Amino acid sequence: MLRKSIARQVFTIVLSLIFGFTVSAKTSETTGDNHEQTEEKAFNAKEMILHHIADAHDWHFWDVTDEDGVKHPVSLPLPVIVSHNGQLDVFLSSAFHHGETPVTKGNNTYVLHHGEIYVAKDETGELTYDDQHHPINAKALDLSMTKNVVSMLFSIALLLLIFISVGRSYKKNGGIPRGLAGVIEPLVLFVRDDIARPNIGEEKYKRFLPFLLTVFFFIWINNLLGLIPILAPNLTGNIAVTMVLALFTLILTNVSGSKGYWSHILLPPVPWPMWFIMIPVEIIGIFTKPFALMVRLFANITAGHILILSLVSLIFIFKSVAMSALSIPFMVFMNVLELLVAALQAYIFTLLSALFIGMATEEAHH
Repeated sequence: MLRKSIARQVFTIVLSLIFGFTVSAKTSETTGDNHEQTEEKAFNAKEMILHHIADAHDWHFWDVTDEDGVKHPVSLPLPVIVSHNGQLDVFLSSAFHHGETPVTKGNNTYVLHHGEIYVAKDETGELTYDDQHHPINAKALDLSMTKNVVSMLFSIALLLLIFISVGRSYKKNGGIPRGLAGVIEPLVLFVRDDIARPNIGEEKYKRFLPFLLTVFFFIWINNLLGLIPILAPNLTGNIAVTMVLALFTLILTNVSGSKGYWSHILLPPVPWPMWFIMIPVEIIGIFTKPFALMVRLFANITAGHILILSLVSLIFIFKSVAMSALSIPFMVFMNVLELLVAALQAYIFTLLSALFIGMATEEAHH
C-alpha cells in the first residue's frame, strides 16, 4: 500500500507540472462538535477538462498543495478591464484571488463567477441567483486581456520575430536562404505553389497570397503553442477566434467576387421558376462555407485537447497507477498525432479559403 501511495503521489506531481492540475485536494470541514475533519475531494474529470480548454482571466500553470492539503494555484495575473455605468476600471486578476474575493472600485463591486464578471449590489460581493442557480446580476462590459488574448499577442510577436529575422537573413545573404530562412522558405513556396496558385489562378493569386500566408502560419503556430505543456493556450480551440478567421475569408471572398460569381448567385443558370428555390440556397451557401471553416478548426483542435486530458484522467478516475501503463503511451501517441493535426488544420483552412476565393474571382466561361 505504501508503494502504491508513493507511486501515485509521484505521478500526481509529474502530471500536475505538465498539465497544470491537481488530482485531489484535502478540504477542511467543521462538524457540529467544532472539530475539523479533513477529507479528500473527489477528482472531477469534466470540471478539470472544461477548466483547461476554457478562456480565463489569469494564466494558470499548476497547483501546489501544502502540508495541510490546501491547494495554492500558481498562475500569472492578467489585466482586467471592465466598465459599468460609465465607470472604467483596470486592475490585475489577482485581486479576485481566483474568484474568492470581490473587488470594489468606486461605486462598483465586481465578482468573478465561472469566468464571468458580475456586478454585485454591495461590497459583500453576494450574487443573486435564479432557480437554476444562475446569477441574475448585471454583467460588466468585459474588455480584459484574458489568457487567449495574451496568447494571441504572443503568437503575433513570435510571427513578427520569425519573419523579420528571415527577411533580414535574405537581405544579408543576397537572397540565399540560410538558417531559419531555409526552414521557412519551403513552407512559403508550398502555400504559393500548392495552395494559392492552383486554386486562385496564375493571374490573381498574388493579390491574396499575403492573406493566405498569414492565416496558414497564424493557425499553425497557435496550434503548436497549444501542445506545449504548462503553457498550452487553447486559442484555435476558441470558437470566437475561428469565427473571426472565417469572417475574414467571407469578407475577402465576397468583396473580390466577380460579376460571374454574383450573377450565378442572384440569377442562377436554371429555368426562372427554380429561382425561388435556388437563389435562397445560393445565398445561404455564402455563409455555410465560412461556417464550415469555423467549426472544423474549432472542433478538431478542441477534440484533441479533450481526448488527451481524458486519457490522463483515466489514471485518477480508476485510482490506479497500473492504468498509467495504458493511458500514458496513448497520451504520448495522441500528442505526436496532434503535431500532424496542427499542420493539417492550418493547411485545410488555408486550402479551403483559397478555393472559395478562387471560385469567387473566376471569370465566367461561355
